[in-house]
Amino acid sequence: MAVGELLNRRPTVGFAVGVVRDGDLEFFHGHGTADIASGAPITQDTVFRVASITKTFTAVAVLQLAERGLVDLDTPANDYLRGFRLVSPSSDWPPATVRHLLTHTSGVPETVHASRSLKYVFGESVALTQPLPTLADYYRGGLRLVARPGSGFTYTDHNFATLGQLVEDVSGQRLDSYFHEHVFQPLGMTSTDLLRSDRIRPHLATGYTIGRRGPKPVTDRQWIAAAASSIYSSPRDMARYLAALLGGGANQHGRVLSPVTLATMFQPQYQPDPRIPGMGLAFSRFDLGGHVAVEHEGILPGFNSDIFLAPDDGVGVLAFTNGARQAMLWLPAEVGRLLGDLIGAREERVRTDVAQRPDLWGELCGRYPFPAPLTDLRARSMFGAGAEVFVRRGALTVRLLSPVPAAYRGFTLHPDDENDPYAFRIDLENYGIGTARVVFAPDPDTGRTALLFELFPTTLRRRVGPQSPGGRVARALRSAALTARARRSNQAPGGG
Repeated sequence: MAVGELLNRRPTVGFAVGVVRDGDLEFFHGHGTADIASGAPITQDTVFRVASITKTFTAVAVLQLAERGLVDLDTPANDYLRGFRLVSPSSDWPPATVRHLLTHTSGVPETVHASRSLKYVFGESVALTQPLPTLADYYRGGLRLVARPGSGFTYTDHNFATLGQLVEDVSGQRLDSYFHEHVFQPLGMTSTDLLRSDRIRPHLATGYTIGRRGPKPVTDRQWIAAAASSIYSSPRDMARYLAALLGGGANQHGRVLSPVTLATMFQPQYQPDPRIPGMGLAFSRFDLGGHVAVEHEGILPGFNSDIFLAPDDGVGVLAFTNGARQAMLWLPAEVGRLLGDLIGAREERVRTDVAQRPDLWGELCGRYPFPAPLTDLRARSMFGAGAEVFVRRGALTVRLLSPVPAAYRGFTLHPDDENDPYAFRIDLENYGIGTARVVFAPDPDTGRTALLFELFPTTLRRRVGPQSPGGRVARALRSAALTARARRSNQAPGGG
């Protein structure tokens, strides 16, 4: 019933969804076609590009090396890299460690060669017929950091491209060979590969974009950050992978990690605020109605994918599509909703029983610039120049200074905790995403109030100073709120 309703809401060329529980693919539904020209249906053996879910496999490989004592997560990555170096612009910065790379906090940029990404927004790529350059050649021997390691979260393929190079340099194996021997084969993933090999080519789905004239096949490409984005796999194989992630690192075919290491993978490794679930190693963490959940999405032209797991409940959901409108927005939300229904998680709603606090508006209103470089086009496509917090119709409101109209129109900040006036929730139901927490972390020493989003653990810090329009508005609101508070105090019995 739930899957049928989802498909009624979300037209797709082809769609596959599965539920993994107790080590098995408990439920599977295939809808539509893997290739319009041939009419091939979606089955458990249809091969999709799983895109950025590849990052989780690269993390497994790194953790395997750590279990063997060949890698220490808190050692500088440069100690292991042979193909190229991570280059810091300042001797005062700490080195980027392996853990920084695994949590997207290394300071590595989203885009290395911006001119290429102007055409191919989701990573730098080459045609299928061209040889893929080595990372040493592509980075010209050095990948320059643009932020202090550990200072903040910036999602980037090049973190995991670097980790893929590290796996090769430490193990002495090509990454595709390492994956096959140490991950795919032990887990019984016979239709999975990093390369477009003969194992997967006969069952490979065609990716489509959907426009006014209907579906149009995409021109597929090779992605330079292969360790971040290039794995091909089927629902059957991905169910075996989820079974291992839910089974302490092993499924019925074999083991790839110890239970202790796997638990570490899902624990908070970067958490900018205790009210935000933060990041594990490669996985995003969520509070799914009181249940711990971890998730990773995959996005490539023509393909969208998502895996969402509740480790403590032993349940996971996987979903793939080879053509759908705006699936990067709705697919994780729909998969999370399916998982929540399966584990009986309460659905978080905006609260109407907690009052607004105008006396705090002065310290919250203003501009919150996005810290990523202008060349980080993917991040900028979501966050634009940052965020603005202001008052509209008597309520605190946040909008992203983004080219996305809905984000720029803004969202009411509904107070979410009677004991924490800096915790709010925004309603994204109209966009199929449910609700999400937004919190502020005021810093009275610096005046740099931080703004944090549950859905994406990037920290935005308020601009302060006389040059900031937001700062002037904030000061005026704070002054008005303090004046109103003083008047109320003077009028109260015993006041004065």
